[in-house]
Amino acid sequence: MKNLLVGIVSAVAGCVPIYLILGGDARADDWGCQVILCLSNPGGPTQFAQCRPPISKLWQALAKGASFPTCSGVGFRASQPGYEPYSCNDGYSLTARYGDRGQEAICISATLQKVDARYCRSGRDSAAENTDLVALARWQRRERHLQCMGYPTERPSRRLQPHYVDVTIDGVGSQRVWY
Repeated sequence: MKNLLVGIVSAVAGCVPIYLILGGDARADDWGCQVILCLSNPGGPTQFAQCRPPISKLWQALAKGASFPTCSGVGFRASQPGYEPYSCNDGYSLTARYGDRGQEAICISATLQKVDARYCRSGRDSAAENTDLVALARWQRRERHLQCMGYPTERPSRRLQPHYVDVTIDGVGSQRVWY
């Protein structure tokens, strides 16, 4: 009988530290923890059917101005919601410039490219053609020839989901979530 009592006390004493350690961990049934689990999926936050309801709820809540949900026991940080209504194709970066209609968003090429000679000035008194299509056009010597080089521009695309939150999950990385 004494051995049985000692065994029970030992078993309970062995389980208490495990319970105390695991008691504060995140639970997958908590909405904030579900969001974090779904966002950490490399295949995208809505790849699995179980993630669609909590992520949809997240997007709706953030669109109404709610704060990002929390999950205790998980190392993550979320930025304040941001707004970026425009996007550019690969190889272009979004910038603002002043045009005929005031300040406007424009996508400018990240690499200097050969452009039509009409975009470069041919002399001191001649003006280059409209520079809305090419930025910083200038003559440059390439091998043995002068070439008109510049940074082509294009109009940005409008995002369907212009709001975002940057989420950093410890051990996983960072991700920008658009809603």
